[in-house]
Amino acid sequence: MGILINLSELLREKNVTSKELCEYVGITEANMSILRSGKARGIRFDTLEKICEYLRCKPGDIMDYEGKENHEKDY
Repeated sequence: MGILINLSELLREKNVTSKELCEYVGITEANMSILRSGKARGIRFDTLEKICEYLRCKPGDIMDYEGKENHEKDY
């Protein structure tokens, strides 16, 4: 549960390599791999903006949210 990253699927759909995207965005392939795997603890808005610009997509195309089954408030 939580934030799901759909970047790998989007890259396949757009026929773009991770290396091409890294070069455009200006991040290392290691950092892109961390992001694609969903293990990243955060992403800078300017990085997200460049990814969306290159892939011609919206942030919601890259990320999704899968919440708790029980929607009761925890506070």
